[in-house]
Amino acid sequence: MSEDFGTADRRPLATVLAANLVSIAGNCLTYMGVPWFVLQSTGSASKAGIVAFCTLLPAVFAALVTGPVIDRMGRRRVSVASDLACGVAVAAIPLLQFAGILQFWMLCVLMALTGLCRTPGETARGVLLPTLAERAGMPLSRAAGLYDGAARCAALTASALGGVLIAVLGAENVLLVDAATFAVAAPLFAFGVRGLPEVQAQRRAEPASLRDYRRELVDGYRFVAAMPLLLGLCLMTLVTRGLDQGWSAVLLPAHAREELGGAVDLGLLNAAFGICALTGALLYGAVGSRFGRWPVFTIAFLIGGLPRFVAAAFTDTFTPLALTMAVEGLAFGVLNPLMATVMYETVPEGLRSRVLSATTASVQLVTPLGGLAAGLLVDSVGLSSTLLAVGGVYLLATLCPVIFPVWRQMDRTGSPHDMAEDPLPQGSRAKRV
Repeated sequence: MSEDFGTADRRPLATVLAANLVSIAGNCLTYMGVPWFVLQSTGSASKAGIVAFCTLLPAVFAALVTGPVIDRMGRRRVSVASDLACGVAVAAIPLLQFAGILQFWMLCVLMALTGLCRTPGETARGVLLPTLAERAGMPLSRAAGLYDGAARCAALTASALGGVLIAVLGAENVLLVDAATFAVAAPLFAFGVRGLPEVQAQRRAEPASLRDYRRELVDGYRFVAAMPLLLGLCLMTLVTRGLDQGWSAVLLPAHAREELGGAVDLGLLNAAFGICALTGALLYGAVGSRFGRWPVFTIAFLIGGLPRFVAAAFTDTFTPLALTMAVEGLAFGVLNPLMATVMYETVPEGLRSRVLSATTASVQLVTPLGGLAAGLLVDSVGLSSTLLAVGGVYLLATLCPVIFPVWRQMDRTGSPHDMAEDPLPQGSRAKRV
């Protein structure tokens, strides 16, 4: 896409980036504040784990089934409702605690509500990126880099400030601050995208029915299954996300505790990765369109996969692993905007909500099992052996783009003759209202 600065309107893109940044910062504060609140109020690590499970499972379920809902309700309504519902649920936790009536089951239900509502809101904002990039006269790869960079910036900032805020204000008051971020994000997004036809609900010739919903839901999964490149991206990301979860939840913390300086070194390692990942996303947004996607994708995954596991397995000092994680952060920073660009160029606008929901669900399915499997392996064979075993599996996964030729289609998705045709039947096509 060529840039047209004469007619470009970057305000909707800038506003959506800001709203997404605030919303994701709120989510990160939730994921920091709630576990600390549970540990502080109950002293039970197992209850903290139960709450985390109650949050994650509904998020996966929402990704599985809400694609057609986003189209029928409208992306603007879904995003605003998502943030408002998350804000109410998070605010209810400290308010019920202050009133002395909060029970553990209530906490689980409220966190399940946040997980259920969060995913549709993020999907509704994400599928607008091609439209916003076009209005801004900006290459899609640059907009994707800015979008991912804003998300990483929000996560990095919230992670850095979350611990300080908890120490200064207390976990209950941090949750109130968290609720306020959702209250800011909702009207910001609503204002930023007003007037865009792509954010409105779809008008359909026939009244809504369960049969239509099932057909539309299946359309998203059928499209992914029929596109070898998208299917390969989903399967590869499914495996690597599970392995990454094992790394971040078990292997890296265990290595920091047993071999390094404990929590301080763990925080510094994560900070080094996060800063470099943000840098990588912004760099890809600035210059990524000049390079072939397949070689960048392949090299980035190879750099970001095995080396950290080897470094952790064979060193008991901080610096080698810190340098390795910094380099892998740069490599991984380019992956999300690159994959987003490929998907948006491949999927017709009318199917984006359903396909993005399907791909999100598919890559999240095994994520909860990653930490569990890594913990069992560490207890069974030891930390070093587990690091090498998991790193070996990661290497096999990252070799897929080298071995299978379908991945080379990444460099052709922007060509008109490679764009996917909209598989929706004529009778089910819809207009935005």
